[in-house]
Amino acid sequence: MRSRQPKRLILAFFGEYVFEQNVEPVRASVLIDVLDGAGIAASATRATLDRLVAHGILARERKGREIMFSLTDAGSAVLREAGDRVRGQHSFTPQGDGWTMVTFTIPEDQRTLRHRLRSTLTWERFAPLRDGLWLAPGDVDLDAVLEPLRADLPTGALTAFRARELPGYSMDASVAAAWDLDRIRGEHEAFIEAWSDLSTMEAAGSALSARTMLVADWLGLLRVDPRLPPEFLGADWPSPLSAELYWSWRAQLADDALAEFARRVPAAPAPVPPAAYKRPRVISTPGSSRALG
Repeated sequence: MRSRQPKRLILAFFGEYVFEQNVEPVRASVLIDVLDGAGIAASATRATLDRLVAHGILARERKGREIMFSLTDAGSAVLREAGDRVRGQHSFTPQGDGWTMVTFTIPEDQRTLRHRLRSTLTWERFAPLRDGLWLAPGDVDLDAVLEPLRADLPTGALTAFRARELPGYSMDASVAAAWDLDRIRGEHEAFIEAWSDLSTMEAAGSALSARTMLVADWLGLLRVDPRLPPEFLGADWPSPLSAELYWSWRAQLADDALAEFARRVPAAPAPVPPAAYKRPRVISTPGSSRALG
């Protein structure tokens, strides 16, 4: 397994333990310690945290001498979508039959939007078949996929349609052109090699670091593997073993990692309910009235 990206590790940590949990903001020192177990230097962790703040994914605040980090609404939206994928039991099974195809044109002066769209399509397992034409296996819910970009996409910039293979027109060549199957296989084999070796967990030094590494590696694998139909992959395709290792380690590390997180990051105080409204008593007197609380 190649060196891990600090950004993916931080997002894995927040996705597993902070997103939709009632916890205090996380101290920078906790994040530095967790990523240190994954082989990331403190300077790289700090620089990545700065970038995530600049991109609106994390919010930073100071409490005394500590720097604290919490998720923004934008960061929560990113992790909400990724969380469904991380916890899904059929990560490499195609969703539906046939293919989803997208073609788009983004003006040259909107390069940032073009990059965002390409990144979104890549995460949703699309790959470019040729310039401006992207292909994904199965039935992709494009309304959900494009929702974060909807307000920015120019009218008519994107066209999508469903497709199916016609007799005599094999998709083999198209699949080979769109996806590098050798690279995808190599990513699975690297994951399997890393998580078949006990030294991977032992090197992390703690269950919390190991679980964060595991989820980060899994996110990387999910980003690469497009869930192609099995007829394009061969009988010895390694994804079933990748999934078996992931779920086994996820279960083994769960309790110790959660206990360690609870020691390092306190729960947020429970919200104080508003005081019950006390209806005033009204005492009527001849010619007047007054309210007594």
